[in-house]
Amino acid sequence: MKRNPREANQIDEHVGSRVRLRRQLLKMSQEKLGEELGVTFQQVQKYERGSNRIGASRLWSLSHVLDVPVTFFFDGLSAAKGGLAESDQSPIVYDFIQSPDGVALAQAFSRISDSKVRRRILDLVRTLADENAVDSE
Repeated sequence: MKRNPREANQIDEHVGSRVRLRRQLLKMSQEKLGEELGVTFQQVQKYERGSNRIGASRLWSLSHVLDVPVTFFFDGLSAAKGGLAESDQSPIVYDFIQSPDGVALAQAFSRISDSKVRRRILDLVRTLADENAVDSE
């Protein structure tokens, strides 16, 4: 069966996830984003899920409202033979950063200016992850 070319696809899902990520980092509600764009919050939900495609002019508007370049929405995609593919670590990173804990951790971590403290936190997290892996065996 031939696929409908107007149907949303993996790239639409990726772009939608980037919209959701940026909106969450700005602590903006779907309703507020919808107001800024002139659409309902339900439409924003559909964009973020990738079930509705985001047109070029809407993507342009999103980049201004969310204060990012248009290319931000495509970060993490790479050209691959026969189409586009996400980089190897993208699913892990995106799943984490889209979770409420991931967003909160990224925001808090980015406020730490001392690189030595940031390194010690990273070492702590790695140690805890290794201990958790041993405990679950």
